[in-house]
Amino acid sequence: MNDAAAAKSTQDFSVTMASSASRVSAGGVCAILLSLVVLPAFAGRNLIQDLIFLFYMLALAQCWNLLAGYAGLISVGQQTFVGLGGYLLFALTLLGGINPLLAIPLAGIVSALLALPTALIVFRLRGAYFAIGTWVVAEVYRLVFAQFKPLGGGTGTSLTPAITSSVPGIEWAKTLFDVRTPAARDIVSYWMALALMSGTLAFVYFTLRSRRGLALGAIRDHEAAASSLGVDIYRTKFAIYIGTAAVTGMIGALIYLQKARISPDAAFSVLDWTAYVLFIVVIGGIGTMEGPVIGAIIFYLLQRYLADFGASYLILLGALGVLVMLFAPRGLWGLVSERHGLILFPTRRRLVVAPKGRIRADT
Repeated sequence: MNDAAAAKSTQDFSVTMASSASRVSAGGVCAILLSLVVLPAFAGRNLIQDLIFLFYMLALAQCWNLLAGYAGLISVGQQTFVGLGGYLLFALTLLGGINPLLAIPLAGIVSALLALPTALIVFRLRGAYFAIGTWVVAEVYRLVFAQFKPLGGGTGTSLTPAITSSVPGIEWAKTLFDVRTPAARDIVSYWMALALMSGTLAFVYFTLRSRRGLALGAIRDHEAAASSLGVDIYRTKFAIYIGTAAVTGMIGALIYLQKARISPDAAFSVLDWTAYVLFIVVIGGIGTMEGPVIGAIIFYLLQRYLADFGASYLILLGALGVLVMLFAPRGLWGLVSERHGLILFPTRRRLVVAPKGRIRADT
């Protein structure tokens, strides 16, 4: 054995996730979040409403990406939990008299509870059958709520002004920013959407960095090999399905608190709450945290400036999705990451040479 080989054999190694780029990006994310918190002091109402839309689409995309990109559960029925969250918010506030701010987490909890029997059914299906099964479940919920007369049946219902104005913080925002009640309500909804989006990012990030995330990585790379190494595939996927159902339910509750009106066709719309989310994840990069962020920004810009073109806008979305799948199968972020080795949200463990005498696990 030569000297170089001998030296290499005596080197210590460490398991790490962080990189210099990720450390810089962490500071950048904190700065961006702080800027977004104070943005209502300078931004107009139209921009505030646009950013609310961007926040909840990004949160939905991160949930679907965790479900499909990591757990391998290709669902086209996530509108189930958006609709459930929205209807639960209306039921809790209109029929139960609960404050909307408390109703949002309650809607997430109940959505997770309802996801338990749903999962027991759809988890018996595989591949395309699973995808179709989740869509069928969404349609069942849509038909059930269309028959529920206390919440408007098939035509839907609206929140009363007393409920929409009872959200804590509206009066404080009116005084702080010297605006009327509708604008103050948008500002409070903006802060709630920002908090929920940030919480969703944190949920996905720390899930992927946990032991369960390590199991998800093994399942994504090779499910059969992961099973042979002792990974409980069913339990891991089940937990992710329930967790994303809870978060999606809260997002749905917030969406319809801000809209203040709900109907079965809107709440359980496959186009608005699943097809667009799939587009965001596919063009950004499935199986990465950065991809949905890029995809959500692109989708927002396209809708902001091209939605007035009607059918041409939808054709453009479809064409863009096809082009990305053909020439950048890993999405736009995947293309950048592959070329430059850039990772902003490190979730995969890497083996690196450690200082001599130190063997550590650096996260």
